Amino acid sequence: MSEATSQKIPVTVLTGYLGAGKTTLLNRILSENHGKKYAVIVNEFGEIGIDNDLIIGADEEVFEMNNGCICCTVRGDLVRIMDGLMKRKGKFDAIIVETTGLADPAPVAQTFFVDEDVQKNARLDAVVTVADAKWLSDRLKDAPEAKNQIAFADVIVLNKTDLVTKPELAEVEARIRAINPYAKLHRTERCSVALADVLDRGAFDLDRILDIEPDFLEADDHDHDHDHHHHGHDHHHHDHGHGLKHYHDEDMQSLSLKTDKPLDPNMFMPWLQNLVQVEGGKILRSKGILAFHDDDDRYVFQGVHMMLEGNHQRKWKDGEPRESRLVFIGRELPEEAIRKGFESCIVS
Repeated sequence: MSEATSQKIPVTVLTGYLGAGKTTLLNRILSENHGKKYAVIVNEFGEIGIDNDLIIGADEEVFEMNNGCICCTVRGDLVRIMDGLMKRKGKFDAIIVETTGLADPAPVAQTFFVDEDVQKNARLDAVVTVADAKWLSDRLKDAPEAKNQIAFADVIVLNKTDLVTKPELAEVEARIRAINPYAKLHRTERCSVALADVLDRGAFDLDRILDIEPDFLEADDHDHDHDHHHHGHDHHHHDHGHGLKHYHDEDMQSLSLKTDKPLDPNMFMPWLQNLVQVEGGKILRSKGILAFHDDDDRYVFQGVHMMLEGNHQRKWKDGEPRESRLVFIGRELPEEAIRKGFESCIVS
């Protein structure tokens, strides 16, 4: 990681449907004796109900807590709030931005890709989604935002697991995995997850992009990598050795591509740029590690909708397999077209 990056304050975007338990998690950050200084940006103080005994001082929109953390509200403009925080004395260990229960986290995440002032001082660390084990399946049926929040997540805190049976839990996890196989999943009661598991994850850090292997797919998925039909609708009930059915979500998919042949950068980069320009509305997240023809450096990229960032990261190590891997998560992805396009960029 470059020194410039490490000086930047990590920002966690915390999302989750109403009632899932975000508030519990936020209250722990604001009251626990963790010895860190966090800034928490919330939508509405009312929703959080901060315990007055924990508040030391408050100016018009910033509350200082007795554990050294501070809390403020987004009134309209996130960029303005971030600016204000950066100008405060003393550095924060991290900033947590809570999105409203009805919101899609993408626009918040995009702020950290586009606004130059914000980018200078802060880096997007991870999107953390709190989900309710009991009600998530219903929400996924009736609330597109809930599905976006799952698809977008780097870390999922599956909360209230004490309120469901084992089979119900397996079912809800399978639904989550059908939408997003890549997120780290923590099962919790009353959001009792270690703060280290949700903060400072480096999920948007280009150096850490290697964590794009699905969290739960065992080797059997990789054996079929070259069998394109495997990704069709014939694997509704693929058993991955965990006794979990592998659901194929109706309109969300994750698509992974892989080749051990080099890619032509003059074909690949224009193809990728064009793909996110045309289909970016449908692509929530994209990331990849690329091995280009005649290039000893590994190229990594990641994107949110139409926005991409990427760079040469480091030399390929001796003995490291030089293979390219890409992941797209999105709605109604044109899978066949994406595969064909990708294959056309392989140097024959």
